[in-house]
Parts: sequence; structure tokens; C-alpha cells
Amino acid sequence: MSFLGDTTANATDASLSFTGGIRPQLEGRGVSSLRIDDRRRATDRRSLNIQKSLQILDESISSPTQKLRTGGLRRASYAPKSLTSSSKYDTAVQFTPTTMHQLSQGESQFGRHLASSTMYGQSLIANLGEDETEEITTTNVNLLLEEDPGVSACREMYRDFLQCMRTKPSETQAFDLLKEYEAVCQEQVTLLYKLIKRAASRNEPKFQKIFNMLHTLEMEKHTWQLINVLFHDRLEKEVEEMQMAMDDINPLSSMKQSEQQAVTKLFEKDSTIRESQLVIDWLEHCAFDVMDNYGDDVKFFSDRAVAWENTLHKLRKSGGATFGNERPLVTEMDPDAPFRQKKMLDDLDQEDESRLLQYLFICLRAGQIDKAQEVCISHGQAWRAATLEGWKLYHDPNFEGPNGQIDPVIGNPHRVVWKSMCWAMATDPKYDIYEKSIYGALSGNLRAMLPVCKTWADHVWAHYKVLVDIRAETEIRTMCAVETSMDIPSEYWEQPTDPETIFHRVEAREVVRKESQDFYHVIQKCVILGDVEKLLEVMTQWIRGQEKTLPEHLIRFMAHIVLFIRSTQQRYNEDSCNLVLEAYVKYLINDDHKELVSHYVSKLHPKAQVHWYAKFLEGITNVDEKQMCLQLAEEVNLDIPLITKTVVENIRNKSGGGLPATTDVSLDVTVTEEDKKRIAAIDWLVFDSAQRAEAIKQANAVMRAFIAVQKLTAAREVFDKLPMDSIDIIYRNWHVQTGNDDLPADDDNAIREYLCIKSYLDAMDSFNDWFNKFHHTKPVKPTAPHAASFTEKVAFEHRLKQYEQELDRWQRALLAQTESTTKLIYNVLLFANGGWMVDQKEDFSDPGRKQQLESLRQLVLPRLCFLLHDILHQTEQYAECLQLADCISSEQHMLYKVFRQDELRQLLHLMRESSVAVLNQNKDPLGYDID
Repeated sequence: MSFLGDTTANATDASLSFTGGIRPQLEGRGVSSLRIDDRRRATDRRSLNIQKSLQILDESISSPTQKLRTGGLRRASYAPKSLTSSSKYDTAVQFTPTTMHQLSQGESQFGRHLASSTMYGQSLIANLGEDETEEITTTNVNLLLEEDPGVSACREMYRDFLQCMRTKPSETQAFDLLKEYEAVCQEQVTLLYKLIKRAASRNEPKFQKIFNMLHTLEMEKHTWQLINVLFHDRLEKEVEEMQMAMDDINPLSSMKQSEQQAVTKLFEKDSTIRESQLVIDWLEHCAFDVMDNYGDDVKFFSDRAVAWENTLHKLRKSGGATFGNERPLVTEMDPDAPFRQKKMLDDLDQEDESRLLQYLFICLRAGQIDKAQEVCISHGQAWRAATLEGWKLYHDPNFEGPNGQIDPVIGNPHRVVWKSMCWAMATDPKYDIYEKSIYGALSGNLRAMLPVCKTWADHVWAHYKVLVDIRAETEIRTMCAVETSMDIPSEYWEQPTDPETIFHRVEAREVVRKESQDFYHVIQKCVILGDVEKLLEVMTQWIRGQEKTLPEHLIRFMAHIVLFIRSTQQRYNEDSCNLVLEAYVKYLINDDHKELVSHYVSKLHPKAQVHWYAKFLEGITNVDEKQMCLQLAEEVNLDIPLITKTVVENIRNKSGGGLPATTDVSLDVTVTEEDKKRIAAIDWLVFDSAQRAEAIKQANAVMRAFIAVQKLTAAREVFDKLPMDSIDIIYRNWHVQTGNDDLPADDDNAIREYLCIKSYLDAMDSFNDWFNKFHHTKPVKPTAPHAASFTEKVAFEHRLKQYEQELDRWQRALLAQTESTTKLIYNVLLFANGGWMVDQKEDFSDPGRKQQLESLRQLVLPRLCFLLHDILHQTEQYAECLQLADCISSEQHMLYKVFRQDELRQLLHLMRESSVAVLNQNKDPLGYDID
């Protein structure tokens, strides 16, 4: 761009470009630090013996075609190939984003924010020597054994980003946080590049995977840089505008202005032009990252500052004459000779000229116009270096007021004439395509630049160069007197200057249409346009449409963009933000990043916090990990009681959560893996004693379901999960909170239900003991031997006596067990204060629970009555069997109401058998003695 081409100009340079309004911000690093960095970079570059840009450049010159050079020239060892579209110097290669693997410290700066943000990443590359490279890659050699080394190598990035957020928690540190993000990305880029070196010759698929990851992280790094500078500028401008409004300050001056002053004030007042220049600087900085990939390999093979030395040598040797079939060479060596005489240069010089022009465009594309001028001078084309100087804005500091001395005039007073000539050269077909692009960039000629633009970034750079050029030229002609005797063609003013239109035009070009749809380029576009709502909208569409196929690091990147937008108080769609964050939380859960989930869940709205953290905790089975996850949740102030309650309910409800609809089916009492998960879920509620009431409620619900299907072992395991002092803790907690002991209805009913379940489990445990004692421990009567000898008879009598003793002990033990079991069963049947599983207080908080309690009574109590009758009948306590009928028919307990008709008929049949047995004992049918 004719005004801003030298984005690397020294901060002390007297000549200012159109960045005059923001250039002072770049001086913070200081000239000395730049020079020190340059020296360090030069030294490190000499020691950095690694292939650059994945050997693309080295491969293209690995087998140079030997071609005779002119005698005496020290260039005969190398003759460059003919330039083709696939040349290693072609911009299709040089600016491809995937080749941007090395961050070098340079002078191209686009704001103090970007300059300081790259310091950490630059030091990593600068200090990367051969020995260190080998050491580091050896340490990480196991990564190459992974199926996807790139993913494995970058797994720690998730933790690194969280650590960055923890070290920069304040909203005032938001932009420092972006620098930390960028540094993390740069560190991973360095590591991946080392892995590529080791993998390139070993496993091609792995190489491609690492390469893809490298490209992804480089794109992310560059996007963080863009977000940093643009958002920082926008927020600073808002603050300045507010301050100016409060102070009623008019920044404009009505005095006559120079070109430099006019453009400086334009940048101060026009945020669009200022942001556009920041975009240009950013794109040039990205290109500068890979500029060294080409500079070290661009050899113009000249030890003397002489242009076209091969042509000069032939002319001197031949005296200007042409012999045989040789093509006519120029006879004069001035810059215009080839076009004026319509003759050729020597083939080698022509090739060198083409390579030189390509490299000059590389410098210009990277914002290194000073470097381009140095290269021109070092290769004997000082005249070309002078043509790159005319863009500088004119300014005479002596008109600002006397200061006791005469200061030198700055810039080009005939800039418009120079610019017109640049435009003419850019449109002249006889010039090389790269030469036209160079002067097109300096004169704002978009058509001349586009043919050498191969990537999305190149096209955006070219369009924005023209945008800034036209806006600045317009301001100059408005505020200053401009010579128009040789003016710019009207086509110049017809070029697009609207950012929206620019991106539509870029996306319409076939060569970059697909690239423009890249995730990171779409994000960059939204950031450049300042459309936060659109940015959130497109990220939301990606999440909804292709969440399963999105790169995992893209999801992480989008989540942190959302968090940054929130921290800067930008207007945003809360639903879109939550959707992106939920996608990242979901990924962290699925990929087992346990220590990271709580922090990002805390960024969701309260309802989503409970949902996602509960979902996360469902998959945690280790007790130590459960405690760790709860501690992490407490650190970020999540609602732990509600979350743990939700966890248990989710696990409990996965199998229905209620009681079986019918009792006619055969039930499998085996404790399944799903049952074990439901049992273990209670652990979430017993870690905190303040949740003991909730623990009992949830445990009761789980035990109800197990009891209904006769999984008493599982129910007992749930019961044992609750500490023995749970009831005391509930009363103590309530007393501390309210000062009284009258529990609320739901807590009181839960305790009563807990005691009901305990009585039932105790009764069933006792019945199991009785059943085992009755059926499996009864002594077996010895059989009398036939035709036994005296000794055998004596032995038999001894065994018989021993049997009778054991039988007597068994009968006494069985009687005691029978009494205990009978008592425990009656404790259930005749449970105090209303009956078993009957609440004492009305509670409407859980309407489904009341129905479950009633169903459980109908399932359990008839079953217990039949078990009790069987115990008494088997132990020949027939009168007690008939007394059970009195208990069931009692209006005090009304147990008969829980029996179905078929169960009552079965019970009456059993009572009939007991009554017959009583009659056989010479008692009346009801079991009373007959007088």
C-alpha cells in the first residue's frame, strides 16, 4: 500500500506513513530491543539447521541443474531452474497457511499488543538449536507410537488454557490472557514441528495427522493475535470517545494540514480505517512468520553490487556485438534498456531478475519494505530501491512554528506523480507479473495484485491495502492541496472500499472459495467485521450441525472465544454462548478431563450447571475421584447439594425409578451392574453431613424399588451405605438451622420410612436365618445296622444318643430363632403409629411417593403374613397360626385391606389346614383347650 507499505519503519524514522495515528503506540518496544532481537535472530538462524516449511524449499533445489556461468564469476555452482507456477518461490507455496510453522522476531508490528504477545513464542523458536531439538524429540519419542501423535502431543493444551484462566481471572486481564493463549499455541506448534521432523520419514499417515494439527494450532495462534489487537483497539476507542464526550474536546483542527497530519488525524477519528490497517499489519505479521523460509534460500549469487552481471560480462567480452545465433542482448545497462531497446537480458540474469522480483513481493507482503530496499541495493538495483520510497507522505515540520532551527522536510512532495507512474507500471503488460504486483500494492491497484494472490489471506490483504489507500487518499484530497496535473486514473476510485463487499468478493473467487469456508477464516472474518452476533451464530450452527465431526481443538478455541467476549462486556446472545460452552463441557466429559470440567461448567447458567455436572458425576465410580470432583465443584461455587441429588435421581431413574407394574411376573433377584451403579450413587450424598436428610430420602427411594422386586441383598447394601448416626445428624442439623426439633414433614416421613425399611430388612434377614436353620441344619438320625455285632450296636447307640442331644439343641435354637423371627415380622405387620409405610405427616412435595408406599404395602405385608404362617405351621404352632387371622382381621391395623381376593382365599385355605391340625391336638377349631 502506497502509504503503509513500510510497516517496519524504525520508530525513530522521521517520515511517517498513514499509520501516523497509531504508529506512536508501536514505540514501546524501543529501537534497542529491536536491534538486539535482530542480532539474536540472525545468530540463532545460523545455528538452526532444520528444514524449513517441511523441506519444501530444500527439496526444490536438492538436485540443481548445473549450468555454465560466465567465466570468473563465483556462481557457477548453482543455476536456478526456470520459474514455473509450481516454483518454490511461487506465492501459492510461500503464503500457504500450513507452512507457517516458525515464529521469528521481526520489526513488522501491528500494535504494542501484538508485539508483546509474541515475545514468549519467539523465544522458544529462537532458542531451538540442534542439540535441544534432538533432546526434546527423544523425550517425546513415545508420542510417535500413538495412533494420532498430534492429538496426544496437544492433550495438555486443555489444562494449559485452564491454568492461563486461573492466573488471569480478572476481566481487566482479558487481553493479557489472550497473550497467554497465543503462547500456549506457539509452544505446541514448536513441539509438533519437532514431531514432524521425526515422523516424516517413518510413517506417512502419522505425518499427515501431525501436519493437520500443526496447521490448526497455527491458525488458532494467528486468530488470537487478531482478536487481541482488534478488540483492544475497539475498547480503547470506546473509552476515548466517552472521555472526549465528558471533556467536550474536539480532536480536529481547522488549521492547514500536511498529508501526514491529515492521515494521522484520520486514523485518530476513523475507527474503520484504523482497524483496516490493523488487519493489514496482522496479515503481514502472519506472512513475516514464514518469510525466513524463503530468504535463506533466495540466492542471487552475486559477490558484487552489480545488476545483470552476466549480461554485463558478455557485453564487455564481445564489445556489444552479437555472433551467430545468439539472441540480441541489450547494449546499454540502464534499468529501462530492455524495454526501450526491446532486447533481452542474459538468460541467467533474466531468471535472477524474476527471482528477485518474487522475493521483493514476499518482503512487501510481509510488511518488510526496508528489507526489500536492502535487497535491491545489495544486488545492484539501487534505482529500484528508490522506486519503493516514493509512498512516504509529505510533511514540512517548519510550518508548525519556529523552533530555532530548520528541520528537514519529510516524505515525497510529488507523491501523486510517483503514484500515477506506479499505477501505469502496474497496468503495463510488458512488465513481470510480480513487478506489477509490487507497484500495484504501492499504488492501490487491486487488479495488479490479485494474479499473485493464491490464498485467502493474500486476497484479504490485497483488498484491505486498497481500502486503506483509497480512504487515506480521499482524506488527503479533502484536507490538503494536492497536485493533480498527473492524477490517478478514475479506475482507482471505483475499487471496493466496504469491508462487507470485500469479503463477498474474496469468497466469490474460485481459487480461495473453499479456503474461505475454513472454520478459522470464518471466525477471522467475523472478528474483522466486528460482528459478534454473527460470530456466535456461525459457531452455534457448527455445534448444532456437525458437533461430532468438529475438531476438538476448534471446540476448545470457540469456548474460550465465548468466555473472552463475556469478559469484555460485549453484547452477545446468551443462548449461543451457553451452547458453545456446553459443547466444550460435553467434550471434556467424554474425553475424561475430570479436573477441568468443574471450571467450565461454572460458566454456564445455574440450571445447565446442575445438569452437566450431574451428568459428569454419573460416570465417576472411584471414591477418591468422587471426593476430588466435589472439592473442585466447591471451589467454583457450584450447587453441590442440588447436583448430587440430581446425580442420584438420574441414576435411579435410568431403570424406571418406580415400582413394577405387576407382581405376576417371575422376578430375577440377581444384583446387576445397573443395580450396583444405583447402590453406589448414594455415596454422592453421604460425603457431606448437611445432606444426610436428602441421602435418606434417595436411599429410601432406591430401597423401595429393590424391595418391590425382592432384591433384598441390594436393598441391604443401600441401607448399609447410610451411616448409623444419620437420624441424629438430621435432628442436629435441623436444630442448628431452626432452633427446634420439630422436623419438616418430608424429613420426618423420610426417617419413618427409613425405620420401616429397617424393620422389614431385619425381619427378612431373620427369616433367612430361620429357613436355613430349619431346612439345612437339622441333625440326621443315624440308621440302625442290620445283623450288627455287639460293637456295632454299641457304636450305633452312641451315635443315636449324640443325635438326640444335637436334635434337642437344634430344637431349642430353632425355637429361639422362631420366636425372634416371629417377633420381627410382627414388628412390621403391627408397625406403630398407623402401620408400616404409612406417613404420619401430610407431604405434597412428592405425590408419586405416596402411591409407591401404598403399592409396597400391598406387595410386602401379604407376603410377610404367608411367611409367618409358614414358620408357625412348620414348627407346629397351630394355635399361633389361628391368632394371625385375628391380627389380620383386626380393625385397629386393618391389614386385610392390603390383601387381594385371591390372597385372602389362599390365606383362608391355610387357616383351614391349621384348624384341622388343632383339632388333631384335641383342641377346638380356634386353638383353645377343650374343658
